[in-house]
Amino acid sequence: MQPIPFNRPLSLETGLDYMRQACAAGHLSGDGPFTHRCHALLEELLGAPRVLLTTSGTHALELAALLLDIQPGDEVIVPAFTFVSTVNAFVLRGARPVFIDIRSDTLNLDERQLDDLLTARTKAIVPVHYAGVGCEMDAINTIAARHEVAVVEDNAHGLLGKYRGQPLGSLGRLAALSFHETKNFSCGEGGALILNDPADAARAEVLREKGTNRAQFFRGQADKYTWLDVGSSFLPSDLLAALLLAQLEARAFIQERRRHVWERYAGQLQDWAEDNDVRLPTVPAHCAQPWHMFYLLLPTAADQQALLEHLRREQIMAVFHYLPLHLSRMGRSFGGRAGDCPVTEDVSQRLVRLPFYPGLSEDDQARIVEAVRCFRCGRRSFAVPPPPKARACG
Repeated sequence: MQPIPFNRPLSLETGLDYMRQACAAGHLSGDGPFTHRCHALLEELLGAPRVLLTTSGTHALELAALLLDIQPGDEVIVPAFTFVSTVNAFVLRGARPVFIDIRSDTLNLDERQLDDLLTARTKAIVPVHYAGVGCEMDAINTIAARHEVAVVEDNAHGLLGKYRGQPLGSLGRLAALSFHETKNFSCGEGGALILNDPADAARAEVLREKGTNRAQFFRGQADKYTWLDVGSSFLPSDLLAALLLAQLEARAFIQERRRHVWERYAGQLQDWAEDNDVRLPTVPAHCAQPWHMFYLLLPTAADQQALLEHLRREQIMAVFHYLPLHLSRMGRSFGGRAGDCPVTEDVSQRLVRLPFYPGLSEDDQARIVEAVRCFRCGRRSFAVPPPPKARACG
């Protein structure tokens, strides 16, 4: 029995061809022809005035923090249930993270708590579109506008997802994308900053090029390039952009494969979930998801650990997800305490993510489904599964 991994990166022959073309052209550093093609395609898909590739989603968020002039003493509201990069990008600039709890349905930032957390020091709100399901952006943007704070979408999960018909990543002043190997479209490591306000574009380009006007120089818009601002080197190699472009161009194929995997899980686990008091992902009618992940929300923490161990014995790599950031060592240093974000604290102990990638075969997925269906919540031990025809544990 072969192990089933949690994720397996998709390799496309077109990507290898593009990388060979980049090598033959002799432009391997940043902002080459393939980078420009990625920029143009993402701008078209998102309706964004400007998109800039970065070396990671983390760097896209760090670039956003630079662009917003985040300073020591500023506050940034972030969900406690997210990846650490969402917070680190702003902490690196001296900001204090203010942790907000999540909704119990979509597991997104709970917009109903924002008014109570906003202060005169709040500089930004960072909604994270968990699993590619859009946060309640109408309410978030209304509150942000009233308090004159920026909205930075962490859209690491949500490229091609939509909220009320609008692309995720097009709804805040800024947005960050990730092209890590676990994401729908990948170049191994990579990201992008989406600039939805044209006024931000010129400075973002300078910050991304080590604080210089180097990009303008190469376009013939400056006689020399010089140091103008703070900044860092956020440019990915054009080799990575070549790999990414092939995946973006194959988006219809990739998304269709991911949709089939998601819908097979949902259809084949629905009755088991109802019988075992397990909740499947919630996707509101006004949100179009990009089929990023499939998770189970078990009744108890003991069930989560028991299911993970059961699947490991079946050589199926399922995983839990985020631990509450406000309860981490760093989170506590900013004042985080148990009970501050009760939904986050509860969900993090019960959530299990199942293997999910476009190359997941129907046979392997059937094996995963069968293993899950053999699990009974509240039970600590499991018999050896019966032969496939027996269906004793369906």
